[in-house]
Amino acid sequence: MKWLEVIELRTMNSNRELLESQLQTLIDAIEKATLQQAIKSYRRVMIDNDLSIHLFHESTKVENKGSRLGLRLASALKEFGLVNHSIWLEMHGK
Repeated sequence: MKWLEVIELRTMNSNRELLESQLQTLIDAIEKATLQQAIKSYRRVMIDNDLSIHLFHESTKVENKGSRLGLRLASALKEFGLVNHSIWLEMHGK
């Protein structure tokens, strides 16, 4: 079963470049530690203060509240602004 974990951050930090750099360093470290987990980060177009991290999962069980990694990331990012953490299940269409 494929599912997606989305962690959105709306930061009040005016130094977006520094935050993006720190976030990329964190994501690189996570990717090295968890070879089976895909992780991507995004920046919202035209709104410099919005960032999004997507954790792609494939497992037999969906973690309704999020993975341990996702929960830790969401908790760590709260110091930078407002965080929204949601879980998405892939639809099996034709």
